[in-house]
Amino acid sequence: MGNKDWNIITLIRAPSESSTNNPGVTVTSAAGEPELATDQDVTPVFVYVLAFFSALGGFLFGYDTGVVSGAMLLLKKEMHLTALWQELLVSSTVGAAALSALAGGTLNGLFGRRICILIASFIFTAGGVVLGAAPNKEVLLVGRITVGLGIGIASMTVPVYLAEVSPPHLRGQLVTIYTLFITAGQFIASVVDGAFTYLHHNGWRYMLGLSIVPAVLQFFGFLFLPESPRWLLQKGLTQQARQVLSRIRGGQNIEKEYDRMRTNIEDEEKDAGGGLVLWRMLTRPPTRRALTIGCGLQMFQQLSGINTVMYYSATILQMAGVRDDKQAIWLASATAATNFLFTLVGVWLVERVGRRKLTLGSLIGTALSLTVLAIGFLLSAQHSPAVTLHPTDTSLNSTSCTLYGSCEPCMLDPDCGFCYRENSSTVYDSSCIPAKQTSPDEAAWGRCSNLSQVSDGSLWAYNYCPTSYSWIVLLGLILYLAFFAPGMGPMPWTVNSEIYPLWARSTGNACSAGVNWICNVLVSLTFLHVAEYLTYYGAFFLYSGLTVLGLLFVLGCLPETQGRRLEEMEALFSGNLCSCSASDWDGDGSRNILYNRVKGSDVLSDNDASDME
Repeated sequence: MGNKDWNIITLIRAPSESSTNNPGVTVTSAAGEPELATDQDVTPVFVYVLAFFSALGGFLFGYDTGVVSGAMLLLKKEMHLTALWQELLVSSTVGAAALSALAGGTLNGLFGRRICILIASFIFTAGGVVLGAAPNKEVLLVGRITVGLGIGIASMTVPVYLAEVSPPHLRGQLVTIYTLFITAGQFIASVVDGAFTYLHHNGWRYMLGLSIVPAVLQFFGFLFLPESPRWLLQKGLTQQARQVLSRIRGGQNIEKEYDRMRTNIEDEEKDAGGGLVLWRMLTRPPTRRALTIGCGLQMFQQLSGINTVMYYSATILQMAGVRDDKQAIWLASATAATNFLFTLVGVWLVERVGRRKLTLGSLIGTALSLTVLAIGFLLSAQHSPAVTLHPTDTSLNSTSCTLYGSCEPCMLDPDCGFCYRENSSTVYDSSCIPAKQTSPDEAAWGRCSNLSQVSDGSLWAYNYCPTSYSWIVLLGLILYLAFFAPGMGPMPWTVNSEIYPLWARSTGNACSAGVNWICNVLVSLTFLHVAEYLTYYGAFFLYSGLTVLGLLFVLGCLPETQGRRLEEMEALFSGNLCSCSASDWDGDGSRNILYNRVKGSDVLSDNDASDME
């Protein structure tokens, strides 16, 4: 067939009638030039007000994950916490968040996004009061669990709310702002940690209790903010939905958007049928594939070790040889600042390069930087100072500490510590001796049994070895966050807020957030023990390998969702699970289709169309 029988038609999908430089549909012949229709885009200030108060939920999330790193250094001394209790205080919040995130889907369906955010703010405020006033570690544990319940509800509700009130051309950026606020919370927490670490007694109370401030601010803010118009439509509150949508869009013409939203919801309800939402999601191939990809992204976010770095950043720096608590906390604040700044880069890139490319680049850099971290610990282990003094009392030979010939295995044994003297960078008069059970920051006996630094210049190291390779670990931490923050930090939340139809959105986000928190528990609860059995460099090599698995998953399964309406997403997942990444939609939202023109007619038949790959 000659060229005169064929026309090339480029369909450029319009994100919405109100988006910037909104492309319409352009028809060109093989030799013709495209003609684009554009509409002026206006984003009301009210949308940014909604985004700010919503994203405070992310700030609370980030503040909690960040503040515990520095608070733990003070708590383990004041309350004589064992490694198990340290892991419990960290992971109890995460476990509670996992449970409440899973329950959050039901709560969102029943009460709406706004009420759930108000509930989360109230719970978080109550938890902050308990933490600030806790008289012992048991009450502290109750406070951490309470805070976790609030975080879990907020973590699955806020991204959904942001996605549903945002115009399509800004949706990626506004949902990413949620993650930006998480990193801002982590940075502010690290500064608070540094400021209050000089209060040796009760400094941790201020660190943990100050979380009340943003929680109260969010609660009072949401007393005056509207419900999601999509949720209102789903509940049949059509008049309220129209009013809210008009308010969010700043009085612009909303008729087309409203009609499209209503029609889509009606069609979804007809297609979805009745029954348990999760069961309907699992039995419908498109939503099942979307759920698999959404949960997979959240799983690999955590298995890459991010919250190990955030929860234990100060401890990791001490493990690398940074001796002073205050110095470790301030260096940890540098890593938190890196996380915040590079999340800003992600906000700028998300609508420019797309979700898929940003995630792939992030995973590659994350895997490489975890390898740098592991190499730093490996070099420290290979150049570990030797034990030069052994106890002369034979009654002490029953302890395992006397069996070690260098600092590295001594430090990995939770019952032992390293007592040594130092001249410039030379370690001498070193010994591995038991740590005091009630306070491992002191030796059980000998010259390091009274103070960490005594008059003869002896030093006591419980969880680190003196080394000159600390800078490699700090470099690895900064590189890790520089690569993780723009992509794998926000993209799992952004993608999950977009890929589910409305009837499945609450449940899909609840399930994926639940997976995130469960994997968070798994990683944070096991880190100190994994480091003990695999060594520190082995633990980070493990996280690097898991990140490579995540890279392969994203490479094969994640499609590009940039610029698409929420109502269009289901079509992305109509193919096989890991063929959707090779979508025939281009990264710029266009699709190339070759049509057969029927002779004597200008009507194009669907049966005459074939996709051009």
